[in-house]
Amino acid sequence: MNTTRQIARQRRRRRRLVLGATVALASTGVLAYLVMALVPGHKVDAGPAAATALVTAQPKAGGTAGTASASATPSPSASPSASGSASPKATTTTKAAKPSPKGTQKSSRGSTTAPPAGRIRPNTSYQGVATAYEAGVGDGACLFGPSPDMMIAAMNTTDYETSRACGAYVLVHAANGKSITVRITNECPLPCAPGQIDLSQQAFAKLADLKVGRLPITWSLVSPSSIGTMSIRYKTGSSVYWCGIQVIGHRNPVARLEVSTGSGWRQLPRTSFNYFISADGSGCGKALRVTDIYGEQLTVSRLAVLANVVQPTRVQFAQH
Repeated sequence: MNTTRQIARQRRRRRRLVLGATVALASTGVLAYLVMALVPGHKVDAGPAAATALVTAQPKAGGTAGTASASATPSPSASPSASGSASPKATTTTKAAKPSPKGTQKSSRGSTTAPPAGRIRPNTSYQGVATAYEAGVGDGACLFGPSPDMMIAAMNTTDYETSRACGAYVLVHAANGKSITVRITNECPLPCAPGQIDLSQQAFAKLADLKVGRLPITWSLVSPSSIGTMSIRYKTGSSVYWCGIQVIGHRNPVARLEVSTGSGWRQLPRTSFNYFISADGSGCGKALRVTDIYGEQLTVSRLAVLANVVQPTRVQFAQH
């Protein structure tokens, strides 16, 4: 019996020793943790639940390099711009050309590429036939008014090209060796064929007798040397609310006319009667920019909207 009681007491003492050692170890660990937490500058790991996975942005096949996955958290240093975008976008700003100050007129020679060529092109020879018509005072479809001389002609409808030929100077060579330079002021409707030029009787007479009727010719565009400056005319009925604008006395054919809108230039459509129309009044009375078929641009300062009044400028296209 004594032996059994002794064994039981020994077992109880061992359990108390084990329990005491466990409590002591736990107490020591807690105390050590508290001491470490109180040390300045020491960070305590909050445990696996607070760990943040590191996301490395890698390009996907066929994707954009540097694009993170949808689960990635934006970096705190990536602050949005004032526009609300996380990063600024590259933008290209095209500044509109400003018109010349009032009272100035200038030429921007060679500043642009030539506009698309029409049917009548520089350095090109055309074949056709010359006929003659009674031109009266020299006015015609181009609405230039009476001509200072009668060396004028009417261009066939195809090559007239919605008045694009108006004001062009054309050198006409006859099969008999004679030649003459004429200015296009009119349109020769059908049955005038492409290549055909209807000369004033005065001009035709320089090449052959009027009795000939039809004369084989070749002709080409020229840029005359003896010529003054250009003029501008607003069409009858023009105002600041609607206007038609015409260029007169230009050395080379006019390809484009633009008006200043305050923020840039606006190209006006051309009519068959040789006026550029601003149907809503945009640019009426403002600065103008005229471009010839070679790409040369001339800027004319603002002119008053004076209907049917020829207003001279101080500019002219270069000779070619």
